[in-house]
Amino acid sequence: MSTAVPSPLLAFRGAVIARLGADAALAALMGGGVRLYDEPPRGALPVYALLGPAEIRDDSVDGAVRHSHSHALIVIAKPGSARTALDAAERIMELLAGADIALDGHVLVTCRVRSLGVARDERSGEARATLTIEAVTEAV
Repeated sequence: MSTAVPSPLLAFRGAVIARLGADAALAALMGGGVRLYDEPPRGALPVYALLGPAEIRDDSVDGAVRHSHSHALIVIAKPGSARTALDAAERIMELLAGADIALDGHVLVTCRVRSLGVARDERSGEARATLTIEAVTEAV
């Protein structure tokens, strides 16, 4: 009987959620608790973060099953204050850049924050900071 290796995308997301969720400084920036969601929660007040678009690609080499990852994290700011999103995004950068985090069924080979951008949503007027995280994982 074989055991299935967990999805590298889900394993990486789970590790990111665990890493961020354990940080008191990030919790303080988000109003007392780390609030990271798959979709905008109804009625939630900022500051919170959303798991944005993600993509993995096969990056296998020399028989090792590897995947390159690109994940977006979107931090929603308090009204009138892009800085609230940027402060939280910069803390997330500190926590993930070069992080040594455990993944279920995989090993994290590299992790870096490729970019941080800020923009204002034209419809709602809310400011958002978007981090693009790149990683490489290898199945164990």
